Amino acid sequence: MKKLLTIMSALLVTAGANAQTFNGYALYANQNQSSGYLIDNQGDIAKTWNLPSAANYACALHDNGNFVYGAVNSGNSLNGAAVGGKVVSINASNSIVWQYVYSNSQHVSHHDICLMPNGNVLLIAWEVKTSAQLTQHGYANATTSKWPDHIIEVQQNGTGGQIVWEWHMWDHMVQDYNSAKDNYGVVANHPELLDVNVPVTSTGGGPGGGGGDWFHTNGIDYNPELDQIVFSSRYLSEIFVIDHSTTTAEAAGHTGGNAGKGGDFLYRWGHPSNYDAPGTQVIPAATHDARWVKAGRPNAGYIQIFNNEGGTGGHSAVDAINPPLSGYNYTLTAGQAYSPSTYTLRHNCLEDADGQSSSDRMSNGNVFVNVADQYMYEVDAQDNVVWQYAAGPKKAFRYECDYPGIAALLGADPCGLVGIDEAEAESIAIYPNPSNGIFNISGIPTDESIASITVVDMLGSNVLTSSNTNLIDLSNASNGFYFISINFESGDRITRKVSVIH
Repeated sequence: MKKLLTIMSALLVTAGANAQTFNGYALYANQNQSSGYLIDNQGDIAKTWNLPSAANYACALHDNGNFVYGAVNSGNSLNGAAVGGKVVSINASNSIVWQYVYSNSQHVSHHDICLMPNGNVLLIAWEVKTSAQLTQHGYANATTSKWPDHIIEVQQNGTGGQIVWEWHMWDHMVQDYNSAKDNYGVVANHPELLDVNVPVTSTGGGPGGGGGDWFHTNGIDYNPELDQIVFSSRYLSEIFVIDHSTTTAEAAGHTGGNAGKGGDFLYRWGHPSNYDAPGTQVIPAATHDARWVKAGRPNAGYIQIFNNEGGTGGHSAVDAINPPLSGYNYTLTAGQAYSPSTYTLRHNCLEDADGQSSSDRMSNGNVFVNVADQYMYEVDAQDNVVWQYAAGPKKAFRYECDYPGIAALLGADPCGLVGIDEAEAESIAIYPNPSNGIFNISGIPTDESIASITVVDMLGSNVLTSSNTNLIDLSNASNGFYFISINFESGDRITRKVSVIH
């Protein structure tokens, strides 16, 4: 069943008094544009970054508040869908903290990035393989170059970066086409490898229509508990898990790492015939945004995807699966497909997308969905729409209020509620808002008294500290957004965002 919503002039749509929206922020950057945005639960822009290079859309918020994104490098030799070529980290003042270019005639980063807990960044990239190399690898009828994907981990090095780990799809292939060439074997006996001659559902956008983009890997995520990486491939209609605990040398081989399998696939799901296994193709076309449900949240450890045409009636769906994890490996019966045979959890999306898009599962069990080129929204466990925002970037990312990067940008209580009763907090008003700088406070509960008031700007710098007053004077402050924190004698605190317009 398709649910249709009309987006009116208001950006925010809620679904009744009983609906519980997740209280947090959404981060996004529009493709090929030079701004990054952090929006709050009221649909207001809490922070804007002016990007030194246009974004390819992939972005993340560092726990120190820096905006990290995939940038479109000027003068890329290789080009295709969602090409990047550079990763950039900028601070709240829009200054470059560090950047790293990964682009030349032989390789270029593209599509997604993943910010790791240690601050390193995972990049997806193409690398060029000639027709001669393809032929030797066992590829049938190679007439032009192709670009298999690889993954690099980049670490900040001063104001630049350096590669500290890498993995290449090229190192993990099998073929049953030509016994005189490399990688010859029985495809069905090697689900841990990719068939060199696996049929793909589309061809890429290489120079001159040559189809350089071979597999179109488009989403990547990291699981710190397992030290594993998951990624999604549009053209293979499949997701894959690999071991990150390996060294780069081990990642090029078939032994080593926590799982003992080197860089071979630990798990794959969505298209069993890709490895000559029986079973239903549960990702019928494109898939994007493979990610783990984070630890501490409902269904933690599940893998979630945006299944572009896999939902009811061929519509888009957010599917989550409970993979058959056993230690650091995944159980598989020889000659069969990896379980589960179908999705474990599903949300049929409100709109369809044939490209990118993203989702997340929040700590309250709600599902956040960004439908590319449509809008972003949130539903509760009963699929009630509890939040909606009228912007549809290629991807958007949801952050909870306790994420350190949010507090680094917006103050210690970024969601405006610490301790005080929610109904009482609702009664407190700071008005008029926006104003020319003079704000009044009303609705203070009778059992509370104000100990102090602090005001910070968007960079977190203190603008004003006062006490024993219900009036706040920011008439000398510059135009813009400010955060007013009212600290009560009880130790409770609320924070409100206000706008000064002279």
